[in-house]
Amino acid sequence: MGSTRLPGKPMADIGGQPMIAHVVARALEAHLGPVVVACCEQEVARAATRAGARAVMTDPDLPSGSDRAWAAVEAVDPEGHHDLIINLQADLPTLDPVLIRDVLAPLADPSVDIATPVARIVDPDEITDAGVVKAVVAFPPGRKASRALYFSRQPVPGGDGPHYHHIGLYAFRRAALAQFVRLPPSILEQRERLEQLRALENNMRIDAVLVDTVPLGVDTLEDLEKARRLLAGGGA
Repeated sequence: MGSTRLPGKPMADIGGQPMIAHVVARALEAHLGPVVVACCEQEVARAATRAGARAVMTDPDLPSGSDRAWAAVEAVDPEGHHDLIINLQADLPTLDPVLIRDVLAPLADPSVDIATPVARIVDPDEITDAGVVKAVVAFPPGRKASRALYFSRQPVPGGDGPHYHHIGLYAFRRAALAQFVRLPPSILEQRERLEQLRALENNMRIDAVLVDTVPLGVDTLEDLEKARRLLAGGGA
């Protein structure tokens, strides 16, 4: 709710429903398991509950979304019945539920700790845009999942070939999420301002899933208007 660019973002109206309700709907439509909203405001909790999720109040001083997700997991599943957790940001109201399911695929390999989606960059301006996080990953012919080697705000890797836009959605093994939140912020994480580098610097394996498009993240009023048009069937 304290978003500086779009104050009150989770409760922003889209077609008569708050944005958090749309995100809950997308998560429920993935049909993967319980949907839990980790939040720090009662109004968000009430809206999430009305939308069909379970709301968990978490400490507003937690340092990251991963810490907040882990706090919610411990609250709703202290006995550890669920061994996979998808951390979905609450500003993706137009997200295709298929993408939520697709991100689980790499975890079929027991050596993978975390999975996350990427999409090929088609707009050349995004390659040099520091606001677009690039994933350094190579997809062999015919494969749509491969190990991520690095993430950066810079235009990497060099040379000819595709660049990939990282999408901030993560599927964790429960043990990997527990390990991750116990680790101190790492050197490259702080340098690049990218939390996922903490995992790589501590020898955790992240695999990337190649998807077709980047979902619209709502960060500004302009983004909100785009989301309203998309969900109303009016296109972008």
